[in-house]
Amino acid sequence: MGYSAVYMRMVKQFTYKIYRKPKNKHLDRLVNLHARLYNHCIALHKRYYRLTGKHLNQYALMRHITKLKQRAGFEWIGLLGSQSVQDVVQRIERGYALFFTETKRGNKRIRPPTFRKVRQYRSFTLKQAGWKRVADNIIRIDGRTYKFALSRPIEGQIKTVTVKRDAVGDFWLCFACEVETTPTLAATGNTGGMDFGLKTFLTLDTGATIQSPQFFKANRAAVARANRALSRTQAGSKSRSKARTALARVHRTVVRKRDDWQWKTARQLASTYDVLWIEDLNLDGMKRLWGRKVSDLAFHAFTQKLDYLMAANGKRLCKRDPFFASSQTHFACGFVNRALTLADREWICPQCGERVQRDVNAALMIRHGRAMSWRGVTVSPAAMLACGVDPQESPSL
Repeated sequence: MGYSAVYMRMVKQFTYKIYRKPKNKHLDRLVNLHARLYNHCIALHKRYYRLTGKHLNQYALMRHITKLKQRAGFEWIGLLGSQSVQDVVQRIERGYALFFTETKRGNKRIRPPTFRKVRQYRSFTLKQAGWKRVADNIIRIDGRTYKFALSRPIEGQIKTVTVKRDAVGDFWLCFACEVETTPTLAATGNTGGMDFGLKTFLTLDTGATIQSPQFFKANRAAVARANRALSRTQAGSKSRSKARTALARVHRTVVRKRDDWQWKTARQLASTYDVLWIEDLNLDGMKRLWGRKVSDLAFHAFTQKLDYLMAANGKRLCKRDPFFASSQTHFACGFVNRALTLADREWICPQCGERVQRDVNAALMIRHGRAMSWRGVTVSPAAMLACGVDPQESPSL
């Protein structure tokens, strides 16, 4: 089955590395100045709330910063572009908006924006002004030209340009472009379900499994060596700065390997299925129980990549609610095994006598959504078809 030529407008990011040059110190200085402005705005927010008990409006803050540039001691704000200053204020506003939204929902884990160390501040964003593309791989920022590695052509209309500084000290250009795309992956008509686990990264409803290489675990020895080298250095010394960079480089290698594997795996799944069902897991709770391994598997990052590829090709990634009883409920007969533990990978159903493979059963449950009918919820065939599931495959309905 082929795909129809449907054009979609979407924002894509193209990232390129800026070549290492002595003049990159000017970009380093700009990032530091934006960090200084960020911390000053946070201080104004905190002071305004302490005095009035209200949230500081972002537009009032922008007007205040415009006046602040004329005062003695704040001339450095004038060295920054007006739109990048505006972006700093908007970043803080988005952080407070998220905090207020999650607080209303009862989520106390999300905290309001707070101060950041200058060396840990990562980027600043330019919109229409403050930058100019002089050549294909040369850009002018703040009156200086920088050459970057044009690994692939920039597509579409450039909306914003972000200069990022990573923990290693390298600089990157991120172009956010509005592009018009067509699906590149053919439609297959297939619907699938998959279960995420700690023993097996993904188990599909067909019985196929995908194992994660666990890149952090594979590089733990290198991370430990870099950490020991860092701990032996003296605080504030040049040796400590070099050791910190070496440690950041090891972590960056781990992240790059994981990202590469996840993109390839996500593309393989998006090529195979038109509709995929997964479980919306409470990953924060899982991290508190199992810690580093959950972070190493990085299921949330993988889900984001898969969601992007599915949406870009007119396909769908659907999620079941986190209270979906996918593991304890037998797919064939609906028996609920309340005594099931994490150590039980297989079990015999007392009701029908069938041997149940835990992860495959969970993937089948996630795909067909049978737990809704086991709970006494009426699910119409029309609703199942709207979700991309064939009602004939679910005899309980």
